[in-house]
Amino acid sequence: MRELFRKLGQTLKNNEDAVLVTVVASSGSTPRGAGARMLVTKDGRLHGTIGGGAVEYKSEKMAREVLQKKSSHTEHFRLYRNEVEDLGMICGGSVDVYFQYIPAGDKSVISLAEAVEQLFTDGEQSWLISEITEGGGGALGVFGRHRGAVGMELPQEVLESLDNHPKVLTVNGKKYYSELLVQAGRVYICGGGHVAQELVPVLARVNFRCVVLDDRPEFVKPELFPGVEETHLVDFARLNDYVTITGDDYVCIMTRGHANDRLAQAQVLKTPACYIGVIGSAKKTAGVFAALKEEGFTDEDLMRITTPIGLDISAETPAEIAISIAAQLIQKRAQLASRK
Repeated sequence: MRELFRKLGQTLKNNEDAVLVTVVASSGSTPRGAGARMLVTKDGRLHGTIGGGAVEYKSEKMAREVLQKKSSHTEHFRLYRNEVEDLGMICGGSVDVYFQYIPAGDKSVISLAEAVEQLFTDGEQSWLISEITEGGGGALGVFGRHRGAVGMELPQEVLESLDNHPKVLTVNGKKYYSELLVQAGRVYICGGGHVAQELVPVLARVNFRCVVLDDRPEFVKPELFPGVEETHLVDFARLNDYVTITGDDYVCIMTRGHANDRLAQAQVLKTPACYIGVIGSAKKTAGVFAALKEEGFTDEDLMRITTPIGLDISAETPAEIAISIAAQLIQKRAQLASRK
């Protein structure tokens, strides 16, 4: 989404019209693929996808027609068997796609694109909201947990409905589509070894923002971690000098040895991190926990630590262990979201 809005802003600055194509809703409910977006200009699809196959092919053609007509609208696709297979879906039904025409040089959308970039930079929990009323103006806005609304005024009913799931809501005769833009919280990975190098691209693919920490220069090279947001060369005894871990953040500890693991755990236990996971055998864990107790940590403190890290899928290789950790973080994220 971040790159899509970068390209949208640049397109408008280049004095080109654009169409933002979004899968929104079906028969009043949220369909498979809701939130998928693509950006179309006179040269065709510029960025993003709404799933490929027949619907995307037809939508790209329709987007070019929207560019000519200069008007927004919703298109209702009824999926037949061959089209369903083309989309990689296992059930039929329908898909509703909103075509939002955005004129060249639109200052409000350019400003919105800049706000989106800042929200990603700040890591602020935020939502993207489109007004998709048929025949309406197709306003676009964002709402940040701290920043508030940018781009358009939003009814209180819409704000109160915002959560981790895309949805359509009708308020006072206007229809709004909302989806999570930035998920608050980062994953701090202590140790940049083989498991971390497998883990970062998997987590990035499912919208976790990863930060790798290591005390070895050769293990904080960003090119080792596709999708990483930041890497830091640190002293594990002074983590707070380099990062600020909040209650929205996850920590995965997988340093090269017991001593650094203990140092990292001692630092992280002093933070409100929502998840602390540590790689290690039962013998290693017992030794580290005993040392932490000598430092004054209680059994209640140590219960915050998940070890061995990851769901039990009998993982053995670094890639398999990365999958098990990613699955556990996805599960934890869903549990936290259900409580909000």
